[in-house]
Amino acid sequence: MTPRQLLRGLILICLLAPGLSAAAEPGLSADEIRIGMVNAQSGPAAALGLGMLNGAQAYFKRVNAEGGVHGRRISLLSLDDGYEPSRTAAHTRSLLKTQQVFALFGYVGTPTSRAALPLALRAQVPYLFPFTGAEFLRTPPKPGVFNIRASYIEETEQLVERVTKDLKLSKIAILMQDDSFGESVKGGLNGALLKRGLEIYAQARIQRNSLAVEAAIKSLQLSQPEAVFFVGTYRQLAVAIKQAKATGFNTRFISVSFIGTAGFIREVGSDGDGVYITQVVPSPEDTSRALVQAYQADMQASDFDHASLEGYIGAAVFTQALRKAGAQPTRETFLDALEHLNTDLGGFKVAFSRSQHQGSSAVFLTRIENGQAIPVSTMR
Repeated sequence: MTPRQLLRGLILICLLAPGLSAAAEPGLSADEIRIGMVNAQSGPAAALGLGMLNGAQAYFKRVNAEGGVHGRRISLLSLDDGYEPSRTAAHTRSLLKTQQVFALFGYVGTPTSRAALPLALRAQVPYLFPFTGAEFLRTPPKPGVFNIRASYIEETEQLVERVTKDLKLSKIAILMQDDSFGESVKGGLNGALLKRGLEIYAQARIQRNSLAVEAAIKSLQLSQPEAVFFVGTYRQLAVAIKQAKATGFNTRFISVSFIGTAGFIREVGSDGDGVYITQVVPSPEDTSRALVQAYQADMQASDFDHASLEGYIGAAVFTQALRKAGAQPTRETFLDALEHLNTDLGGFKVAFSRSQHQGSSAVFLTRIENGQAIPVSTMR
């Protein structure tokens, strides 16, 4: 090789180096970054997965239209698990092995996260912003695992505080999904009650993805609780309330955010009035917040809900961290950027650190009235 040929070769290597560096990181190329999402887009929890997907896509669509992040478009690859952990695991393996995604993003559920998390940890792929408040994703902080939303412990504490202080109730039962999600929320409820010298008054269980709730409602009716803390999906709660009313079981129903408020309102109709639900993001109708103004503009629809706003927030946080990771990001630099992220998205703050991988502890209380989730500060 002549000296001139050698020089040309060195120049060519230098010119190609950025692209080669990007290509060496899974899910990353010179013009694209691929992330993967597996969640419920069919079945009784479909509104949650579709909401997360639609909100994230709306944000990424605008970012990509503006040129992406450091010249790379963000591609969100989405698969439907129907809220069944076995399907979650199979789809996650596909995303990791076949698609080689840069990160996993926006999963929905506790049992599904339990199925996916070991795969993500083994592959050392970031597991970002799942739609669950389960404690195993939070304590202790795990490398590459980040949550935005408040925990179920924080949501149950808010609900029990209001039920016992505002309504002066003490006979609180639980109707729960018979799996790790149900147990996770039950643990939070039990802890909040014990702080006040109380315990769970009665309990009944239902199967994940099943609408067979009649036996559980009849079981609870025998003990006549003053309130029923529901842990499940929106269609199940709608059926449970209708069944309770049909049998003359007059009690209050309350739930954490996982219920899927918009889906619940559509399913339950006027029977939902008076149900209290905690939320972990602001009202999607609260245009006093710049975040919600941007969300509504990017969604380009009138069908706003808490789930799609949560997906939108997750996409915004991902994008900010990706920008901070630099023009040639790696998973390592991206996660370092996340651990140093402290941002106000326009009325909703998210902050992480090396010892704190949950970005927000905000909990908002809502009451269902005339087909709307009305923000409230107390129960009545």
